[in-house]
Amino acid sequence: MPDQTSSQTSSQDAIKALARVDALHTALTQIVLEGGNLRQIAAEVARVLDVGVLLTSTDGRERAAELSDALRGLMDDAELFDPTGRFRVERAGADGVGVGRGQVRMLRIVAGGADLARLVCFREASEISSGDVHAMERAAAVAALLITREEAVGAVENKYQGDFLRDVLLRRAGAEEYVVEHVEAFGWNLSRPMVVVAAEIDPAPADEPATSNRIRRRWQERFSAAWRQVSHTFDPGVPSVDFSSEVVTLVPVPEDAVDGGASVVRQLVSDVAGDKGGGRRPFSVGVSRVAADIEGLPEAYAQARRAVEVGRRVHGGGSTTYFDQLGVHRLIALVPDHDELHSFARDVLGELAGTSAEVADLRETLQVLLDTNFNVAEAARLQFFHYNTMRYRVGKLERLLGPVASDPHLRLDVAVALRVLEIAD
Repeated sequence: MPDQTSSQTSSQDAIKALARVDALHTALTQIVLEGGNLRQIAAEVARVLDVGVLLTSTDGRERAAELSDALRGLMDDAELFDPTGRFRVERAGADGVGVGRGQVRMLRIVAGGADLARLVCFREASEISSGDVHAMERAAAVAALLITREEAVGAVENKYQGDFLRDVLLRRAGAEEYVVEHVEAFGWNLSRPMVVVAAEIDPAPADEPATSNRIRRRWQERFSAAWRQVSHTFDPGVPSVDFSSEVVTLVPVPEDAVDGGASVVRQLVSDVAGDKGGGRRPFSVGVSRVAADIEGLPEAYAQARRAVEVGRRVHGGGSTTYFDQLGVHRLIALVPDHDELHSFARDVLGELAGTSAEVADLRETLQVLLDTNFNVAEAARLQFFHYNTMRYRVGKLERLLGPVASDPHLRLDVAVALRVLEIAD
């Protein structure tokens, strides 16, 4: 008799669980049909399952939430958020993560083979049951419909906005009054000093497996979405658009800024990069001078493009380069013939243009001597050499290059040739 009673109870619990799943699915479907949003879906899942809910991008950027400050604090204490607020999707495995007496579970939201988002649920006092996971799966399926619809609409809007901003940056958009009026419909504010920020995902390392165009496009879409979300959090009137291979953001410069907006740009770059988890790709950034008005934006865009291009050559990937910091690299980068650049470097540096470790070591000493105006004692201190060792190196360098310590014209040629090697290589 007890076994029969237990079986009946289990059967009733299963029926109730299925009824709850069906009721949740019906409610969520109604939200989608009525033109609802992700925040409403999060709220409904939280209400029915009695959990805290996060809907994030594939790399953990919050898109919608129904999560109390207390629950968020517990997740933060468990180090499930990085310093920029990104949920660390890479830490939420298939079996969930224990947080105190409770549990955090995460499901992928997919549609048509495309990875769209993540659904995260947190129950504070107990684990999330298999029935709850089944309900989460139904919720993820409905959320996929809504996200697919939003992305389709967003893609059209972003394409239109991107095309118009490109016309502005290429001086093809018309009079300034027309531009100002037109971008107001986008929610943009261009009537203030701004810097143009151009950001590009760095090329994949040579030893990384080849990826398909579809995957690379998803990387770019995720990268663009991160810039939009971070910049709009900073200021809703900031334009941030995807130009297919780069993301361009017009960052306003505060009136009291003494650094030309550099601190604002650093914060935005840091927020987009996060802790580089969640499958994020490294990227490089170029930053223009301040453009006082719309008329100055085309030149600022060219400066940002030049900065990101030269910065990657000189500093490698993952760099943020300001146009005003390029110095002579600006001029060198304008020379399209790389063979001519190499020829100039070889003519000036001779053997020092080689690639051996000994030659690279001598070039480093030469650069230190140039930086210290050939102050042998100071150069020896910076390189941790004995004074006589540095004197010997100066003699060797002059045998290879000529009187570089005393001839200002030769010294200029040598300094430029060293910069040429930085860019050309």
